[in-house]
Amino acid sequence: MTPRSGSRPCPRPRPRPWQDPARPAAARVEDLLSRMTLEERTAQLYGVWVGASADGAGVAPLQQHMDAGPDWEALITRGLGQLTRSFGTAPVEPAAGARALARAQRAIAGAGRFGVPAVAHEECLAGVTAWGATAYPVPLAWGAAFDPPLVAEMAARIGRDLRSLGVHQGLAPVLDVVRDPRWGRVEETIGEDPYLVATLGTAYVRGLESAGVVATLKHFAGYASSTGARNLAPVRAGGREFADVTLVPFEMALREGGARSVMAAYTETDGVPSSADPALLTGLLRERWGFTGTVVADYFGVDFLQTLHKVSGGPAESAHLALAAGIDVELPTVKCYGDELAAAVRAGTVPQELVDRAARRVLLQKCELGLLDAGWDPGPPAGPVDLDPPENRAVARRLAEESVVLLDNPGGLLPLPPAARIAVVGPRADDALAMLGCYSFPSHVGAQHPEVPLGIAIPTLLEALRGELPDARVTFTEGCGVADPDTAGFAAAVARAAEAEVCVAVLGDRSGLFGRGTSGEGCDVADLALPGPQGELLDALVATGVPVVLVLLTGRPYALGRWAGRLGAVVQAFFPGEEGGPAVAGVLSGRVNPSGRLPVSVPRGPGGQPWTYLQPPLGLADEVSSLDPTPLYPFGHGRSYTTFAWTADRDRDGGDGDEVAAIGTDGGCDLSVTVRNTGGRAGAEVVQLYLHDPVASVTRPDVRLIGYQRLELAPGEARRVTFGFHADLAAFTGRTGRRIVEPGALELRWAASSADVRHTVRLTLTGPVREAGPDRRLRCEARVTAVE
Repeated sequence: MTPRSGSRPCPRPRPRPWQDPARPAAARVEDLLSRMTLEERTAQLYGVWVGASADGAGVAPLQQHMDAGPDWEALITRGLGQLTRSFGTAPVEPAAGARALARAQRAIAGAGRFGVPAVAHEECLAGVTAWGATAYPVPLAWGAAFDPPLVAEMAARIGRDLRSLGVHQGLAPVLDVVRDPRWGRVEETIGEDPYLVATLGTAYVRGLESAGVVATLKHFAGYASSTGARNLAPVRAGGREFADVTLVPFEMALREGGARSVMAAYTETDGVPSSADPALLTGLLRERWGFTGTVVADYFGVDFLQTLHKVSGGPAESAHLALAAGIDVELPTVKCYGDELAAAVRAGTVPQELVDRAARRVLLQKCELGLLDAGWDPGPPAGPVDLDPPENRAVARRLAEESVVLLDNPGGLLPLPPAARIAVVGPRADDALAMLGCYSFPSHVGAQHPEVPLGIAIPTLLEALRGELPDARVTFTEGCGVADPDTAGFAAAVARAAEAEVCVAVLGDRSGLFGRGTSGEGCDVADLALPGPQGELLDALVATGVPVVLVLLTGRPYALGRWAGRLGAVVQAFFPGEEGGPAVAGVLSGRVNPSGRLPVSVPRGPGGQPWTYLQPPLGLADEVSSLDPTPLYPFGHGRSYTTFAWTADRDRDGGDGDEVAAIGTDGGCDLSVTVRNTGGRAGAEVVQLYLHDPVASVTRPDVRLIGYQRLELAPGEARRVTFGFHADLAAFTGRTGRRIVEPGALELRWAASSADVRHTVRLTLTGPVREAGPDRRLRCEARVTAVE
């Protein structure tokens, strides 16, 4: 209707107090909370998983205990805290999925009294878990790249893609530190060193949060320390290991990354489940670290207090335990935080202040995200949504290339001659899924929908190698399956290898979920032998006398001592993503100069686990045991097609073995080393700085990483790396449980790996024992300068 001449248009209604962005967020939330009924408050504390099934071959173990889907129309009249996995539950075209999510959000906002939509969350470990989205390298490959800025760039792209779909929260990164590589979820971790995990995990958080997406740190805490490497097994870690290894990445990602959510771990430590541990989720996380965001349950984690941990007698008791500990949101769907919780509050068995505390935190986060603002609209895209544009693929390619580790090349067999006769053998050579981890969409969801195309282009290594070496004569035979014991294909594989000048054996893992793969969630192993008959196939190929290049596409390290000295070259890639085929082929052809470094040690033998390089003297090889735990390839190891010379800056730090001026237990100093590319081609060196504490009041790891810097150098180019060392980096948890810095001698070791020391700087810390509080320095900041 057109207003009459001279009349005023109708004014827009004034926003209600909780909808007014000009008011302080806390005041808006308190106003809204005061108007809500108990059921409306509890509705903010759970998610709903629309479309998820409680039965079928593809569900997770224990998912079958999920109740039948709630009455959606009735449920949303109360409001809703979260929408679970609108894209990662079944294949859906991205634009159509975004429109469906927007319709659901409008329905939620329209049905409730206050117009508040839900927080939509999705998995995003190695890219958005959605059909057609870029499949980036897995976190273990990020660890191999040692490149935080590139990881941050990748995460920012993931965040922008999530926002384009209407998703607010990403369930990543995984900050668990590998303690036993037999654990199936090693592929989801960044590595076995807490400093590496902390710095790269923090980079991911910064990237995701820069796009306005809530990053969720998981799994808090101790999940990777489960006994015997069994998924969800109890944790036997002591308090010192917990403080100095397990918690370090979470603290950095909160303090420096600004993560706004934390996911409680499934596991229990010393008899106390994480989901029912107020000392962990409230005392440490909130009171000591000052965290103000939301704590969410891992899927079914609240109900597991009753069904798995047996510390609860029913849903309402589970809700009480979890809320009292500090879990604000039950995921993936309502089980314990719904009607049973409201009834318990009314009965007086659960204090209402626990509900209000959690609802307040949830609503504050919704306020930060703009979901309480007047006029909020999900605004789905009008046109198509491209989740795998060329810019994404370029980042995926760079990260894949940087993550490939050349473990050995003793005779210079690599790069391969451009016109060679090459026999490619192995079950991972011509399978696109060989590049992907279990949380990429094609493996995680697509495997249950074989009729649906992959949605993205994933060149296999065989295809990429033929493209890299068009003049080579390349033959292929599979030889065997990944885990199938059938060896009938060995004869053909041996025949093809015998006809060639070089054999490229492409072996490794098939990622899957809950026993449907050899790597991935729930795919734990008894030892670190190559899966199935692949080790026997490799033996047969080596026996031909033809030089063998072993290429591993895996989610964990495998024992390779059986072939030490028998292989022409060894290349390791950890599920390098959709561009992994061209990246590995580029290393084989020489187009890419390998620069990856091991984020996990590679053992000699398949037993004798667990093992990481963070061992005190008693954990190292000695004459009192016939079992030698020394790895075949140590943490931080990796070779190149060029060479590098390292020179200590004696004017600054005294050089090899010299004493420098003593610093106080609260002081610091600069340490410098110059690295020059002395070879004939461009390459990257990863400068690593390790701390050795000769004498301490408790046993300490022989060495541990405290700094690193990736250097890209042209032939003949040199650069100086200067680290700002502070005594806080020598802190550890002492006998009283306090983190302290002790006076005494230290060695700082410039190294190309944990076992390849190039220069040693000796320091003396002077003064009293000092407690290092929550404001302590967490990292060695690096400066890089050019050198003539």
